[in-house]
Amino acid sequence: MEAFWISLGVIFVAELGDKSQLMAMTFATRFKTWPVLAGITIATTAVHLASVAVGGLIGDALPTTAISIVAGIAFLGFALWTLRGDELTEEESRKAQRTTRNAVIAVTVAFFLSELGDKTMLATITLATQHGWLGTWIGSTVGMVAADALAIVVGRLLGKHLPEKAIRYGAAAAFAVFGIALLVEPLL
Repeated sequence: MEAFWISLGVIFVAELGDKSQLMAMTFATRFKTWPVLAGITIATTAVHLASVAVGGLIGDALPTTAISIVAGIAFLGFALWTLRGDELTEEESRKAQRTTRNAVIAVTVAFFLSELGDKTMLATITLATQHGWLGTWIGSTVGMVAADALAIVVGRLLGKHLPEKAIRYGAAAAFAVFGIALLVEPLL
């Protein structure tokens, strides 16, 4: 239980103001709450499981520079894709109203990439070197999902008051900032 509570607290605090929390806000302006939360939970569960495995096996020997570069390029691609925008046919629009699968996939992939090499991943690895892997995994996952759930609530509130064009430009800018930050991070 000690590993759970320590990990929950550390990761919750580390996630506040983090790029993935800002991403959660952005996604929440475009998608319904539950698909965004589901995507975050799936990605976080996977990344943090890998993190505790790495922390338990090899500690801090992770090549984060290459991961940051790949994730940065992907985020710049997400920015361009968001700026380009998509047009839905009437049939696609009806289908989008009924399904949440695509939103879950988009959020899961984006969060998975953003968390690779992120400070919360590195913090989870570090915690796993000092505490039990199961408590660290569950605590870090719950802490991150809780912090991002707060961001989703804020994003949903903003989404009701902003025009779609502003949301699209804001989302593209956020993805571009995340991408640039990931590319510059290894240089610092």
